[in-house]
Order: sequence, then C-alpha cells, then structure tokens
Amino acid sequence: MSDRQYILFYKPYGVLCQFTDDSASPRPTLKEYIAIPDVYSVGRLDFDSEGLLLLTNDGQLKHRLIDPQFEHSRTYLVQVERVPNQEALQKLRDGVMIQGYQTKPARVKLLDIAPDLPLRQPPIRDRASIPTAWIELILTEGKNRQVRKMTAAVGFPTLRLVRVAIAHLHLENLKVGQWRELSDQELQELRLKVLPRRIR
Repeated sequence: MSDRQYILFYKPYGVLCQFTDDSASPRPTLKEYIAIPDVYSVGRLDFDSEGLLLLTNDGQLKHRLIDPQFEHSRTYLVQVERVPNQEALQKLRDGVMIQGYQTKPARVKLLDIAPDLPLRQPPIRDRASIPTAWIELILTEGKNRQVRKMTAAVGFPTLRLVRVAIAHLHLENLKVGQWRELSDQELQELRLKVLPRRIR
C-alpha cells in the first residue's frame, strides 16, 4: 500500500502556509487544522490570502506542479480597488513587469457579479466612496505575492485574494478550514496531467 498522501485544504485568511511559526508572536499555522505528519504544501498562499492548498509528501508530483516550465494553471478570484478598465485587464493578460521580472501571459476576465464566497474574517475595509470589482485571474506561475504585485502594477490594488483551483482541482464542497483527501479519480487525473508517462 502506498504511503503517499494527497490533501486538499481550504486555507483561511490569517493562517501561515506552514506547520510551525518560530516568531516571537506565533500566528496560526496549518498544524491547527491538519494532523497528518510530513505533508507539505504545493506552492504557497500568503498569510493574508485564502483558498485552495494541495498538500502532499509526493516530492516528484510537487516539483512538477510548482515548476513554471510545466505551466500548470492556478485560478484566483481577486477583489480589487476600483473597477479595472480594458487597458489594465489587457496588461495583466500580456504580462507586467514586477521588480525586474516580466510575468507570463495570464487569462483574465472582469466578473459581472461578485462570486459566492464565504465572508472573510475579518472583513475587508469597506469605503463607500471607492468601488470595488472582482476579476478571475489564471496563472501558470507562482512568484512571491505575484497576484497582488500584478494588480498593483496596473493601478488596481488587491483587497481580497482567494485561490479557487489548482489545475482541475477545485474548492467545491470544502468549507473554510476544512480538508479532505483526493479521490482516486482526482489523483489519477492529476498524475496524467502532471507526470511523464514513464513515472506515472
């Protein structure tokens, strides 16, 4: 029997994407939600971001998912300050320069209505004089705080950031702070997408 673990987790806002925090004022970590040893997140979500994490002890699969040369998608719902115009959206699609790095082309669309997401705790600061909007952003890379830097670079700072999918894996049927194991079908499809035929 394989001892490999594959877990999907809905990371809440204000939780570190690791199992320990050695800082002077420790913050909540994954350990408070997941009592499974020796699994590690595939990529990261910032302390102030929410959404889908994949955790595993399968190092080969983890490498193939996070290495940008393999271009596996990550889907984010992003609430931004003000309403982006078409010029800003096109810049995000084409790639923007952040700290000397040109981001890869992305798929971007402005959402007509706010997505059906759980309320964030604490909620974002609401300023009646400044409208907000939601965009869907699909990337094939994951640089440090990349989404926030990208929206800021085109003039629309991120207020809330929720990752809703990694490749074909989605948040569906997970509540905030809840985790589950991948189904056999999900794992089989993930391995077909990610791993070369010789090592599946």
